Amino acid sequence: MKQEVDGKRIRVYVDSTTRWNGNALYNAIVHRALQEGLAGATVLQGIEGFGTHQRIHHARVTSLSLPAVIDIVDLEEKVEHFLPILEEMVQEGLITVEDCKIWKYTKG
Repeated sequence: MKQEVDGKRIRVYVDSTTRWNGNALYNAIVHRALQEGLAGATVLQGIEGFGTHQRIHHARVTSLSLPAVIDIVDLEEKVEHFLPILEEMVQEGLITVEDCKIWKYTKG
């Protein structure tokens, strides 16, 4: 069965080595999203990119500093509630918020 609703998508772009309270920031964001009851979060590890400091990071060198993107999709009210939490956590990076259509598929 397919359910369709309007939603919002948050994308958070950070460096994979950035820390938050002793953990990787991307990991802390995922755990906090779970704690706040969001529908889901996915971390995507970049193989190449650049950001704030205009330095290219890529997997071909021994640097472990690579881009990470956290994707979160949920209803607008849940996303709006979560944004101030993210603003506190992300000291350096980029947050984008977009309208989206959510198509949820379930059996039966």
